[in-house]
Amino acid sequence: MARITWRGHSSQELLSICRLRWSYMKHCWTSLTFNAHMNSSYASDVCLTPIFWFVDNYTHCLGPFFVVGVAALTTSVVGIAYWIGLPFWWAKSQLVTYFLLIVGNWLLLNVVFHYVMAVITPAGHPPEGVSLVEAVSMCGKCIAPKPPRTHHCSVCNRCILKMDHHCPWLNNCVGYGNHRYFFLYMMYTTLGCLFLCLFGLEIGHKYLWLDHGETWTEIEPLEGQPVKFNLSGHIIPVTHPHEYDEFMLPAAVHNLPTPIVDTDAPSPGRRRALWFMAFTLVSVVLALGSLSIWHAKLITRGETSVEAHINETERKRLLQQQRIYINPYNFGTKKNWKLFLGLVRGRSFWRTVLLPSWHKPEGTGLSFHTVNDAPFEDEWP
Repeated sequence: MARITWRGHSSQELLSICRLRWSYMKHCWTSLTFNAHMNSSYASDVCLTPIFWFVDNYTHCLGPFFVVGVAALTTSVVGIAYWIGLPFWWAKSQLVTYFLLIVGNWLLLNVVFHYVMAVITPAGHPPEGVSLVEAVSMCGKCIAPKPPRTHHCSVCNRCILKMDHHCPWLNNCVGYGNHRYFFLYMMYTTLGCLFLCLFGLEIGHKYLWLDHGETWTEIEPLEGQPVKFNLSGHIIPVTHPHEYDEFMLPAAVHNLPTPIVDTDAPSPGRRRALWFMAFTLVSVVLALGSLSIWHAKLITRGETSVEAHINETERKRLLQQQRIYINPYNFGTKKNWKLFLGLVRGRSFWRTVLLPSWHKPEGTGLSFHTVNDAPFEDEWP
């Protein structure tokens, strides 16, 4: 058997040399790119840097278009509901129509009010040029004192009190001043879409699912004999080969069905509008519904979106030390919700949550009570 050699080296020696050189190149690459902090999170941040740059520099330019888009989408959905849904239910039951108008317009009022307030209400920022005794750190970007629960927004390019996130659909930061408006907008929008889905299900089933148009069933057997098409487009059997060609023969009589035309069928424009509305409602329910559930969990735990990540990191770090992390702003489910919704100072649920309310959050946003210094139950809230 012939032995493969190259410059006096056997095949096994050549394979060993290739492996050694490959190992050497990997070692050089690792030494040149070595970073003690390298992990999957760091690598993903590096890969997403261009996206972060685009968001930081252009989100504020796209924000007004998002706001106009939300307004146009809401207007179109409400317009279709009045255009198609209202006449349908009025013909079906006037009493039910009155109920739908009351509930639907109550939901619409809350949606519009909370969205407008979330857009125009500033989230809040630390005062400038004054000494803040409440400051707990310095912002590395603003080079200014930073109160507790305050974080820097790279889109707004300033620190935001009790920052949750920057929302492009509001063209505004969500924080201390407008967090309640933002959450109630999501909640009422989700409820409104579910309301339209529930009472529009029959309309969609009738006009989109069922087949409308001219339908008939041929009732005479046509196999094995000649056929003709009459003026209405039906297929008819020819029992005599010259029954329509000879004047002397009497006219043939056929039992033909009458086409059934549904005069209540919607026009193509209405069908397209219903499909658009159905797709929009389902998308909004899935997107805003999931986001509402996520924020409801955060409110229950007494934390914001930013704090949720920070607290999770601290929880894991202390767990490695066999210690338990306690969120200092978690006062329990009931009190967390009362503080978030502003159900303090004698405010009622129906007037504060079920109806539009302009009340501001408690405090100044520069300092917050913690589980260690919270007042007595009968004092706060």
